[in-house]
This record gives sequence, structure tokens and C-alpha cells, in this order.
Amino acid sequence: MLFGIALLLASATLGLGSEQLPLSTDHSSAAATASDDAPSYRSELLSLHKSLVSIPSISGNENEVGNFVVKYLTEKGYDVDIQFVPKRNNTQTDRERFNVVAWRGQGVPRPKVLVTSHIDVVPPHIPYAIDDGPVTKKTMIKGRGSVDAKGSVASMIVALDELVNEDKVDGNDVMLLFVVGEEVAGDGMHYFSDSLTKMPHPPAFDAVIFGEPTENKLACGHKGGIFCDLAAQGFGGHSGYPWLGKSANELMVRAMAKIYATDLGSSELYGNTTVNLGRFNGGVASNVIAEHATAGIAVRVAIGPEKEGGAIVQQRIQDILDEIDDEAFEFTCHQAYGAVDCDCDVEGFETDTMNYGTDIPNLAGNHSRYLYGPGTILVAHGARENLTVGDLETAVEGFQRLILHALEK
Repeated sequence: MLFGIALLLASATLGLGSEQLPLSTDHSSAAATASDDAPSYRSELLSLHKSLVSIPSISGNENEVGNFVVKYLTEKGYDVDIQFVPKRNNTQTDRERFNVVAWRGQGVPRPKVLVTSHIDVVPPHIPYAIDDGPVTKKTMIKGRGSVDAKGSVASMIVALDELVNEDKVDGNDVMLLFVVGEEVAGDGMHYFSDSLTKMPHPPAFDAVIFGEPTENKLACGHKGGIFCDLAAQGFGGHSGYPWLGKSANELMVRAMAKIYATDLGSSELYGNTTVNLGRFNGGVASNVIAEHATAGIAVRVAIGPEKEGGAIVQQRIQDILDEIDDEAFEFTCHQAYGAVDCDCDVEGFETDTMNYGTDIPNLAGNHSRYLYGPGTILVAHGARENLTVGDLETAVEGFQRLILHALEK
């Protein structure tokens, strides 16, 4: 096997059944084309997208959607390998989670291009829904993962399938990779990347195409990130005599105010480094000086280089904490990387930069990197996650152009 891991195709082994077949889009092909110039693949694309979005796959619990992807690709004629990813934490279910690797060629694959996205989503699960009436390019589709990133997964699969069926690409030249865990720690991509270093003859990808919501623009890069826990230690007392105690809450508020007011790093391409205080907890009662306080922050890093930019910003925050109180704070970051540059010099695409993080820095190697996909990040992770049929179809065409461009380089 390519990755030296089990290839499990039997339904009994993978827990696959008829319920995992693509779901109907509930619209006849006549209605789908009645008022729109529908591409030939529309029905297949919408059916696949509906199936993916309808299966809950919150990070850590990707088994069922992984099973579906394996079965779907196998029935399409792909060779499919699965790569088990170690259990992440105690909140994960007992069912195995795995990356899906697939190619559609003869013999041992020699992939020049890797096309990849993630099959996990953020909580909570939101059911699939589509506008009533005839399907047109303006028809809206809703549901968790419809944008981030099952829209990319569906568009990628259909794009490659069409290219292979039309003999525009050799199936051995392009590999699909769908990973788990991108929304939390990137452990799926980390595991795939590490597996390449253990292979005697690993694939030498010339290019990797990453699927994320970019509004079908080709991203020239995205901000880096640091994700940190912050704790403040004071000593308690009666709130009527605050000078006799040391309020951990006050220390945290002063520190965060200073962090927000400071230019932590900016660049012409990515703008300002921004900070989100996502969690803040401290104290036991309003009339007690808080002895302990904790916070969780996510910082979007606008400076490079990719390997060191995050550490530079982390040190700037540490300097602020030391200025407020050089003994009270404990500052721990779990991931830190600088701005991530991508290739975007491809004819026919609008370009932009993104403020979110991706799996791009988690995959080692010397290859061109493209970031592209349907839908906008502005609705991802929210209660109204949605995109249009036209978004998905445009993405199919976009992924095809990117694959052909990457193969021609």
C-alpha cells in the first residue's frame, strides 16, 4: 500500500451501509435546468454536497463522514487508502477517525498535484436545507459545513472526476486527501505530513491545492496565528479594601487593554495583527477580590516569516504582561506561526488575502501552494452558514483550472 496502512473497503469492516449512499437533492433534472444554464454535473454535485453536509462530523467525531467518502470514492473507481489518526482527547467517541487518501489511475500512483480539504466541522451540527422551487445558480444551501469546508470537498471531487472522465488529466498525477481535525489542532494534516517522512519513496508533490472558503478568489496568503492560555495569580480579600489584596481580574483587564492598544505587528499585505479574547473567567463573587483569573486568546498574525512570525508576536505579548506584573502571569501558547504566503499568479482568478488559519503550514514540503474554495468565511462557523448552487459550480470550474495549471508548471 502507498502509505503502509490498511485499505478497508468491505462494508462490514467500515460500518458502511445503504444509508451512506448519496442523498437525493429532491429536485428533478428538468426543474434543475428549467430556468438556468445547468452544467451536466449539477445533480451529482448537489447530491454529493447534500450527503456530506447531512452527516454530522464535528471535530473528533469524523468517522461516519469518513466512511461515506471512502464508499463514494470507491464506487467512483478510485483507489482509496485510509490513514488512522490517533485519538486526540477524552471527548472523542470510540469510533476511529481517519484521513482519506484517493487517486484514480492504474498501478502505483505518481502524484504531481495534491488536492486537499478537511471533513471536520465546528459545533453545533446544523441540518442541511435548500431553497424550495426549481434549482438555479441563485438557489441557497444551508447547513453546518456547507461552506467550511464540505463545499470544497464536493467541488474538488467532482472537478477531478470530470477531468479524468474527459481524459484531460492522468488519474495517477492527482491525489485527493481529506483530513480530520483541521478545526481544532490540525492533527489530521500533521499526521499525513509526518507519514511522508517515514516512507522510503514519498510522493514529491509539485503543487498542493487547499480547499477553504475564499469566495472563489485565489488567495495570495493568509494570516498566521497563535492560540494561547493566559492565567493571572493574585491574592484575595474583602472588596471594600482592594489595596490590601491583589485582584487577578484587574491584572487581566489591564493586560488585555494594553494588548489591544498595542501594534503587535502589521504588514502591507495582511494588515494588522488582531486579537480575540475568546474566554475570560475569574473570581468567586462580586464582593471578593479575585485570586485567580484565566483567559483564552486567538491572535491572527499579520507578519512573517511563517516559521518565526508567531513567536515574534508571542514575545511582544509576553513583554506587555511583564510590564503589567512580571510575576503574576502564566502565558502558554499551543500553536504559533507567522503569515502564510500562497501562490496566486494564475490567469483568470480574482485574488485576495484571508484572515483565518488553514492546514497549509501543517504540511511540510517544497511545493507550490494554492488556497481556493466556494463560499465566504463571513458565514462559516455561524448559525447562518450558507452558499449558493452557483458558488459550488464556479468552484468546480476553478478547481479544474487550478489542477490543469499546476500540472502544466
